[in-house]
Parts: sequence; structure tokens; C-alpha cells
Amino acid sequence: MSDRTELCVQCVQHVAVSLSSTSDTNSLKPMRTDRFRRPARHARRAFSLVELIVAVTIMAILAALVVPRVSQWIGFTKGKTARADAETISNQVRMYMTAKGMSTLPSDFELVELTEGDGALLNKNQIMDPWNNPYQIRIPGEINLDFDVYSFGADGQAGGEGEGADVVAGDKRN
Repeated sequence: MSDRTELCVQCVQHVAVSLSSTSDTNSLKPMRTDRFRRPARHARRAFSLVELIVAVTIMAILAALVVPRVSQWIGFTKGKTARADAETISNQVRMYMTAKGMSTLPSDFELVELTEGDGALLNKNQIMDPWNNPYQIRIPGEINLDFDVYSFGADGQAGGEGEGADVVAGDKRN
């Protein structure tokens, strides 16, 4: 036999003798390596103060960039909603005129009349603009011949620019 084979045979015999001499099989434990060990509790590292400050600064910069855009978008959306609602109310006024057999509205007509009675065409919430101000009606109209349904805009006052501009049904200028 070669030296290598003889060495292997001796190793096997040694292991066999070791195993047979121990009566307690629980004493044999699997070998553990460092690769499979969990890190010790004290080895876990928390964020440093500098890391936290950097993270908060990045979030603040992102918020400063995003918030104005979102506010601008919300204002734009409210203006579009007000225009669509004014068009809807204008159509309901025309239906009211047809149902009552009117060719023109009386000068003292109020939009609240569309919300009253059994045949109400709108509910009270529908005559409020997105800024919680009531829609107005102007008889005769400045934009439309017979009447204008309009909102004063975000500022709640006649005139204005930007979000505060009046929103009139049928106005194609803006």
C-alpha cells in the first residue's frame, strides 16, 4: 500500500475508535463557522448624527421643490373644476327655463331655486364652488347673451388674476 492510503486507513480507524469509545452521542456537536453566525448585539451600529442630518436635509430639499408644484397644480385643478361646474349649472338653468316655459329669466332669479321643490335639478352642494363660495348668476350676461353662471375664484371677490380670477361658464378666453 502507498503511504497515502495507509494514512487514510489510520485516520478512519482513529475516528471509529473515538466514536465507539464515547457513549454519549449528544456530545457530538456540528461544527459552526463564523460565516453562519449572527452578528453580536453590540456589533450592530446605529445611524450617526451626521447621517441623520444629511437624510433630513435631503428630505427638506425635496419637500421644498415638490410642495409649490403640488399647490400650483391644486389651484389649476380647482379652476378647471369650477369651470366645469359652472357649465353644468348653466345647463340646469336652461332645463329649468324649458320646464317652466320661460324664454328669459327674471332679473331676481337665484340659483337656490334650482335646489328647491320636488323637481329640484341640483342639490345645495352643487351650487358651491371648489373654494366653498356660492356660484353667482348675472342676468343678462356679459359673456353669454341671456345669463352668466360664474364663480369669484379663490379670493371670493369680483375680478382678480391667477387663482383669484373669476370663472365664467362659456368664457373661452381662459
